[in-house]
Amino acid sequence: MTTSTSPTALASDTGIATPVRVATIGAGRIGSSHTELIARHVPGAVVAAVADPVDGAAERLAGAVDAGFATADIDVVLASPDVDAVLITAPARSHSELVCRAAAAGKHVFCEKPMAVTLDEADRAIAAASDADVVLQVGFNRRFASGFAAARRAVDDGRVGTPQLLRSLTRDPGPWHVDPARVPQWTIFLETLIHDFDTLCFLNPGARPASVHAFADALIRPDAKASGHLDTAIVTIAFDNGAIATAEASFSALYGYDVRGEVFGSAGMATAGDGRTSDMTFYGAAGIAIDTARRDTVLLHNAYVGELTAFVESVRSGSPAVVGGADARTALQIALAAIRSVETGRTVTVDEVD
Repeated sequence: MTTSTSPTALASDTGIATPVRVATIGAGRIGSSHTELIARHVPGAVVAAVADPVDGAAERLAGAVDAGFATADIDVVLASPDVDAVLITAPARSHSELVCRAAAAGKHVFCEKPMAVTLDEADRAIAAASDADVVLQVGFNRRFASGFAAARRAVDDGRVGTPQLLRSLTRDPGPWHVDPARVPQWTIFLETLIHDFDTLCFLNPGARPASVHAFADALIRPDAKASGHLDTAIVTIAFDNGAIATAEASFSALYGYDVRGEVFGSAGMATAGDGRTSDMTFYGAAGIAIDTARRDTVLLHNAYVGELTAFVESVRSGSPAVVGGADARTALQIALAAIRSVETGRTVTVDEVD
């Protein structure tokens, strides 16, 4: 790497590598969670700064993690020589622009999903990171969850055989209280199922999505459908290696946060994911009960730590990101094809949206 934040630059005069100095852009729920993980659970990294335009938000988070400084001005972070990398956790529609700005400033980038909401935006973000020779990693955390990683190993070592049927689902915890008017259109595809689309590609390595058919409705809030709100969806994806996959999402699972995946092949099947917070099951007079997670940051805590640790290691070593811009672009293609399928009521080839 040739940027000022290359692995060579991240070493002290004593030859001991100095920590990667990470700045958070966006101090909301997931930004705060990621920042606290960087500060307390990711070796070789420190929180250098927090930026957020909301009055007081950056200061509160920076104070909680003892960050170097807080600011409402993103440009201050991007211009700072005390920042090696940025963590982009601002609203989704701003991600691609922020990736480009950060890359142009020579900062390595960890971007929460989705990296972009159009393919043109995705291509610009990928090109910006490549031109600046900086690491670009996208936050597809399920690849780092132990069960999903083990399922992929079962595919890689041949135990599953040739993948034939795949399944991935996301059910956000209920009851759902969000005002539908505050949810951007197509969120269920671009921000929720985008995880499942990446998971299906991850569990079917080397294959490319070929066609998509999607069904979606407002089953939780039927009154909001007229304004374009969708809260429930199933997407079928045909891959070029013959495998058929389904992705499913709901915004309101009353029993808790639920994430699962499955790959069935010619030699076996691997499943991953659960809503449990432990493997304890309680048997009592009222029946059988298990404890379930109510937040993604609880259920996928170790996966979040894993993806942030992998990003820091890529910055320190100069190695490519484990989950890069091309992976994000593929998941986005599926999401855009799903949107077009809902709009037209037909199967859409992925090439149509490229």
